[in-house]
Amino acid sequence: MPAPTIDPARAAAHALLWQVHSEQRLLLDVMPKVLGPLDPPVRARAQRLALGSLRWADRSDRALGPFLRIKPWPGVHHAMHLALYEVFVEGAAAHGAVNAAVDLARLSERGRGQAGLVNGVLRNVLRQGPEAWEKLPIPRLPKWLRKPLIADFGKPAVAAMEEVFAAAPPLDLTPGDGDGAGWAERLGGRLMPGGSVRIDQPRQVSAMEGFAEGRWWVQDMAAAFPARALGAAPGMRVLDMCAAPGGKTMQLAAAGAQVTALDISERRMQRVAQNLDRCGLSAELVIGDALEHDAEPYDAVLLDAPCTATGTIRRHPDLPHAKTGEDFPDLFALQARMIDKALSLVKPGGRVVFCTCSLLIDEGEEQVRDAMDRHPGLRACPEALDLPGLDPSWIGPEGGARLRPDFAAGIGGMDGFYIVVLQRP
Repeated sequence: MPAPTIDPARAAAHALLWQVHSEQRLLLDVMPKVLGPLDPPVRARAQRLALGSLRWADRSDRALGPFLRIKPWPGVHHAMHLALYEVFVEGAAAHGAVNAAVDLARLSERGRGQAGLVNGVLRNVLRQGPEAWEKLPIPRLPKWLRKPLIADFGKPAVAAMEEVFAAAPPLDLTPGDGDGAGWAERLGGRLMPGGSVRIDQPRQVSAMEGFAEGRWWVQDMAAAFPARALGAAPGMRVLDMCAAPGGKTMQLAAAGAQVTALDISERRMQRVAQNLDRCGLSAELVIGDALEHDAEPYDAVLLDAPCTATGTIRRHPDLPHAKTGEDFPDLFALQARMIDKALSLVKPGGRVVFCTCSLLIDEGEEQVRDAMDRHPGLRACPEALDLPGLDPSWIGPEGGARLRPDFAAGIGGMDGFYIVVLQRP
């Protein structure tokens, strides 16, 4: 039998799902290789299919479960996830999605023997109709993540976050000139409470007005708060300690600060350089280990520390499937060392903004409490978090702000973040 002709977008999406589910790799790490050879429209569709299938994987498993007597081979399982997402979420024709799943299964020797299983199970699920699909629970986070989040915030809060994670996120922009209202009007977007511009409908970013001229950059509304909390001003010497991909560096530079952007990854720093160049902004770029950085004390330091990134699941639904939580303790220890280093790099009386795009208390409130134990006289500055769009109720007793996706559920959600402004004694 000749090999089936596979839609290249579906084939690429299937390959991405294999990398995430079976190889435990993040999409950001594998997309360049898998999607690089494809034409832009095919690449965009493959990425959308993979992200959607991952976002709805838990519901797909619940739909498939009653009809599966044996555990499918992983590649077969991924093909069925794709088909159910296409039919029930994107509204694709059932016969085309099922046939494509069968063809994807037949691409491998292991899957070829289960092609009939794919066809039969999918047709049984689809026979129940979209009503049965809609009655299934909103996709839940895996137990390794759901359990600690419930311990931190309770079941209702976690369920509310899962509601946000299930929806494809909008596009957020940060205007370099601060004219959020003007850019919202020009781009047909919405002005968000913190000054970001939100675009609800999918758009080709590079084709939008103002992109080529560098008038704005893509940045989630929650991610824009840390640089605002730092309060950069013309002439301030500021270190952006883990700078890539550069959104916060550009905010600081646009405010007139003398910015040193530091990151350990040469590849990621190339992206920072490209973004700065497009936006007509400048910063000193340094490639190196933040823990070994040495310089004259800065007026302020922004530390967006390496973290679990659990706050970004709405944009990165691969994370719950590619991670297991086993490496989290090492990250917590690294964050503590980086806070200590940041404090050593700032002038006496200077400020360090510590933030993580995490939902875990261990990467926020606990880090602050531990840092205060290690550094007598260190204080948090909750007054620095008196910012438009940042609700005072989000600020905890330790002085930092806990931003959760569900806090903005009614306006499209936001990434989970923790932000605190620390003042060195």
